Amino acid sequence: MKKILSFDIDQTLNVAKTPITQEVADLLTQCLNHFEIAPISGQKFDQFLIQIVNPMLEAGVTEEQLTHLHLFVAQGTQYYRYDGTTPYNEQNWQQVYSHPLTNEQITKITAAIEQAARETGYWEEDKLPAGDEIIENRLSQVTFSALGQTAGTEEKYAWDPDTKKRQAIVARAKQLAPEFEYEIGGTTSINAFTPGMNKVFGMTHLMEELKVEKKDILYFGDMTQPGGNDYPVVEMGIDTITVRSHEDTAFCLRGILGILG
Repeated sequence: MKKILSFDIDQTLNVAKTPITQEVADLLTQCLNHFEIAPISGQKFDQFLIQIVNPMLEAGVTEEQLTHLHLFVAQGTQYYRYDGTTPYNEQNWQQVYSHPLTNEQITKITAAIEQAARETGYWEEDKLPAGDEIIENRLSQVTFSALGQTAGTEEKYAWDPDTKKRQAIVARAKQLAPEFEYEIGGTTSINAFTPGMNKVFGMTHLMEELKVEKKDILYFGDMTQPGGNDYPVVEMGIDTITVRSHEDTAFCLRGILGILG
């Protein structure tokens, strides 16, 4: 039997950049009674709270259950776990480790991605919501989000459904700053980081921190094709379920819980 259920976030647990549904929150809460749950994504810590933890609190998750929820932020280059000894407080999330980029690396990646997006014609600042940003420093990675973080879901899904735009940006960015790695994720995003700091790094540290082996993990992701940000997990040989949406994931979780009774 698996010990860990691990998940990508956008388009695996939710509609991109939105909180998980009540059903998914309910299912994850029930799964905490049987498994360690470990979402791993390129997103920032506060987005993990907004999109996953807060809806689970509304679903009635307890402080004790939260001690079995492990947040592997920025592809697992940052790890947070919960101290459940007192009533819930966001301050009780403890950062176990973090591997940030240097300021010089952040500057170089940012410049390369912006230049690549401008040269390929996909720098669309005019579509950016007020106060939003296209390139975001997530400490251990830099993320390009073509339409920003707060654009509408339908607009994001329509922008690059076949990933051709982002593939063009990545190809040019690699020429400008080849010492970094670039991965396509979500609906409009590209994650850039130092070599090896992808989900292989995150899953390797997950196994170390939770004292498990590959055979103990079941991973869910929507970008499992070569070049997708879930593909490194597939290459590791970890059992993976490819989903198209959070509805697919919910279907799988209902099946798992049904077997467990």
